[in-house]
Amino acid sequence: MAQNIIAANWKMNNDEYSSKKLTYEFLKLLNRKNDPKTLKVLCVPHPFLLSIDNMCTGTESVFVGAQNCSSFKQGAFTGEVSAVMLKSLGIKYVIIGHSERRELFSETNEELLNKVLLSVERNISPIFCCGEPLIFRNKNNHLEYVINQLKETVLKLNKESFQKVIIAYEPVWAIGSGKTASNEEIEEMHVAIRKTIKQKFGSSVSKNTSILYGGSVNVFNAKEIFKINDVNGGLIGGASLQAQEFIDIVNSIS
Repeated sequence: MAQNIIAANWKMNNDEYSSKKLTYEFLKLLNRKNDPKTLKVLCVPHPFLLSIDNMCTGTESVFVGAQNCSSFKQGAFTGEVSAVMLKSLGIKYVIIGHSERRELFSETNEELLNKVLLSVERNISPIFCCGEPLIFRNKNNHLEYVINQLKETVLKLNKESFQKVIIAYEPVWAIGSGKTASNEEIEEMHVAIRKTIKQKFGSSVSKNTSILYGGSVNVFNAKEIFKINDVNGGLIGGASLQAQEFIDIVNSIS
């Protein structure tokens, strides 16, 4: 069975002090009720990976992830952070393909596939994001658009490598907008993604692949979203910057 996962994406927020404070508050609240069956991943800015990871060490089912990695293995790429570097810090998860990276930094499917390959090569699990802009939803081409994103990237992996991948479906029009896809829209996409994985890699891999939902998930809608068929958790943006709200979301999944 697919593991339940709640991943926080802090994006480019907080300095070192406030990042440590947020982590401390989260861990303090979590210690009151920590369900080890649910994996918690804090995806933090690169400068704070090591310090936040040190804070989380020893807390069951809590890990730290990066928000991005380079599509290059090494070399003269000023400012880039490689999968090798992340691995050397003990990082086990990395967000790849977030719509903000695709839109603001023009990342292509080819680049994203390279990032995924380099990550799994280092035994780092990609939290691979996919999702459609509103124009494709309005044209009723949303399923084809998202499945094509997967076919041009993670579905090109071999079976063994793909089993390290976590999928995060985030409709672009719902990210940071306060808008959330309806339960029916979420279920339709998650079912289609799992069906496509089954067609490519078989029933066993499909059943064991965690597919998360992201897009304005908050304490008020999380419980209902996590009850939807084929939803195994969430990739949480703004709500993860408040310890109490994030812990309430974590505790919403069962």
